[in-house]
Amino acid sequence: MTTTGERPERAVPQPNAVVGVGLVVIGPDGRVLLGQAHDGRWELPGGKVDPGEGFEQAAARELSEETDLRAAPEAIRVLSVQIDAKSGLTRLTAAAVTTSAEGVPAVTEPHKIARWQWFAPAEIPAALYAPSAAVLRSWRPDLASLPHVPSYDYPTTSPDPAPSATPNTGPAPSATPNAGTRPAASA
Repeated sequence: MTTTGERPERAVPQPNAVVGVGLVVIGPDGRVLLGQAHDGRWELPGGKVDPGEGFEQAAARELSEETDLRAAPEAIRVLSVQIDAKSGLTRLTAAAVTTSAEGVPAVTEPHKIARWQWFAPAEIPAALYAPSAAVLRSWRPDLASLPHVPSYDYPTTSPDPAPSATPNTGPAPSATPNAGTRPAASA
């Protein structure tokens, strides 16, 4: 310890997280857009949040870059923020939804996605990437066919129930979705 009254240099934290957004795109007929990767698994549009972006802006940008669809950031709603810390890397993902995407989906990144396809919620394939499964469960916790992905979820709004479904009032039939779910903080 120095006696000169100077403060010791403070350690600068090193980056240790990836911040991203997964976007549930709901078409006019209620179907959800998923992209099939070359390994056969399916994923939502989304990706990393760039410096200076909010979740809604990142979701709109990623949607355009990945699918050629357009949605205004104001038409994107963040449902929850999810934290997962597998493999020693913390992943912070915003689960977002829009019903306002315009255009026709196209494969714009063929090195990542083989095709885009619309699915009725009850027909969403089980072969999903974990972050997409967690985002979909945040949107529709009543879809028992979604794989369980452990994460800590911090809801920002209530998910909209499906047009023909009733709101989920209890845990999913198979397992408690997103173990470690935390309630939203009150204002």
